[in-house]
Amino acid sequence: MMSNYRLFPNRRVEDIFLPSDFLEGSETAFYHALKLALASKSLLTVLHVDPDASTNWQDFPGVRETLERWKLIPEGSPGNAIAKLGIDVRKIVAEGSDPVKACVRFLEVHSADLIVLSVHQRDGIMRWLGKSVAEPIAHAAKQMTLFIPKGVPGFVSSDDGSVTLKNILIPVATQPDPRPAVEAVLRLIESLDLQGGTVTLLQVSPPNNELPFDLPNDAAWKWNELVLNGEPAEMILQAADQINADLIVMTSEGPHGFLDGLRGSTTERVLRKAKCPVGSLPVGSLLG
Repeated sequence: MMSNYRLFPNRRVEDIFLPSDFLEGSETAFYHALKLALASKSLLTVLHVDPDASTNWQDFPGVRETLERWKLIPEGSPGNAIAKLGIDVRKIVAEGSDPVKACVRFLEVHSADLIVLSVHQRDGIMRWLGKSVAEPIAHAAKQMTLFIPKGVPGFVSSDDGSVTLKNILIPVATQPDPRPAVEAVLRLIESLDLQGGTVTLLQVSPPNNELPFDLPNDAAWKWNELVLNGEPAEMILQAADQINADLIVMTSEGPHGFLDGLRGSTTERVLRKAKCPVGSLPVGSLLG
């Protein structure tokens, strides 16, 4: 694999944060968050904000039941069986009327290395208690975020926890620095023990003459370069369709980031039409 290839050494995911609205589509985000927690041996926090704290956790997939279905623990296992897998899971109900403020307030006290969010693409956001919360949480927290569009199965099977991740797209530009996205993909490949596939580095014309890093040399994973001419978000979506991408990973500087136009950030515009999960890494999220 690529264990000796590192752009930013000694960085790993230790805390994963999953805000949930308990609605259709949230389960897919949960399965991805749980799988990534297992892969990184990390803490998974599931948070739901409820005006009167009346949430019933029976409405949400059970961690132990899911792990039993994935055959990672025997049926009827006690609660401590989860810890033996090297992870910890906590479920929290926070009382409040503003999900964004509640989540950001939680993250100010409890750090997270990765946020996993379910997204409704009709408006590019997650509807939670009637409010638009997914993108505001991601912007305010300024952490790595994995967006799972509603209706998209993603790369983690709900049936057995297996991973289907063969084609990954990374848009690159002079600014913002694309290396955090490359590093995140490298770590994902390693932590999930992915045995082979293709990473495509997309440059939207005018391209850079030279990438600011050397491509990994690995027999199992191919690293290709692709150049397309056109509006960045449209070209990213076109490239994703062209390579049948299972995942798009982008570095973002917010509304003034990667070749942004007048309609919001490129990441947000891609997210509204993507047919696969989208990872967004704010500049500096892996550098601190």
